[in-house]
Amino acid sequence: MQNATLKPRRRFLTNAAGSGLAAFAGLAGAQSFDFKPNQRYPDPSVLILDPSFAKYRIYSSTVEQLGSGMRWAEGPVYFPEGGYLLCSDIPNNRLMKYDEKTGKFTVHKHNANYANGNTRDRQGRLVTCEHSVTRRVVRTEKNGRMTVLADSYEGKRLNAPNDVVVRSDDTVWFTDPTFGINGEWEGSRATPEQATTNVYRIAKDGKLSAVITDLVNPNGLAFSPDEKKLYVVEWKGTPNRSIWSYDVAADGASVSNKTKLIDADGPGALDGFRVDRDGNFWCGWGFSGAFAPEPTDVGGGMKAHLPLGKSEDMDGVKVFNREGKPIGFIRLPERCANLEFGGPKRNRLYMASSHSLYALYVEAHGAV
Repeated sequence: MQNATLKPRRRFLTNAAGSGLAAFAGLAGAQSFDFKPNQRYPDPSVLILDPSFAKYRIYSSTVEQLGSGMRWAEGPVYFPEGGYLLCSDIPNNRLMKYDEKTGKFTVHKHNANYANGNTRDRQGRLVTCEHSVTRRVVRTEKNGRMTVLADSYEGKRLNAPNDVVVRSDDTVWFTDPTFGINGEWEGSRATPEQATTNVYRIAKDGKLSAVITDLVNPNGLAFSPDEKKLYVVEWKGTPNRSIWSYDVAADGASVSNKTKLIDADGPGALDGFRVDRDGNFWCGWGFSGAFAPEPTDVGGGMKAHLPLGKSEDMDGVKVFNREGKPIGFIRLPERCANLEFGGPKRNRLYMASSHSLYALYVEAHGAV
């Protein structure tokens, strides 16, 4: 493996006006990257960690940057009826829209209550985790009105709803860590009212139940293709971030048999993820920010606690098979927080990554 092929293909710009993408989308004042797509096939950014991943790589497909100028991109969700994708720009408190037909990347909604995770229900309606201030899960009806699905549990406010999925039985499942109320960057600081950080289920009749209560800051979640398994990222896992697997009860109302399936195994950080039809995990990946416990002399009479890894070595999407074995990696110039399969054939992988939205066509299809 030649290190030269692994260097991020980017040039950091301090002024968003220098990026045509950012200026076009009206994103002045936000940081942006001038991305240079690779001209060679296959794209050296798509790494085969195990031969089993080769069938999912398209030889003549390369990573594309579709838009930039965000501050922390999250929660991509695809709408096949309209041929567009929405994603959250949490610190800027807005939802962004990428239109596949026109290629335009624009603001879809201002004052989005610090929206984080988004999904589409079986009726084609947007379901959103409002991450801070309102701290609730809402559904946008076809007429544009908002329906509050959950904002409290046992008489106390939710923490900061993070990611959400809808099962085929129309139940809504979401995670509720504290990220959105830990500071002022992704909303407003507040004291958690819940004693634990839970995974919740909203039944068809609207009843809210806590199905998992022993994870520290649960994050991304998804079901297996047959919906017999629920997978959840534990952001504050010990010692590393992990994906836990649960068996879903026959009635779909509870889970059991907690099993660690994937361990980040070091400074790598799991975030949001999607499962394809073969049961593989396509995981947002990046550096956790871990630093050495002892300081190192960095010159100028200063000592610093140096990071235990390099972001440029870890930013991207890591792919695991259904047994939890790493099989592939898509290297990106920015950390990927979450992703979504979209396009008419559900084989276009959209990657919400820090300041930008990227895409790559693959020989895999989203499970739902």
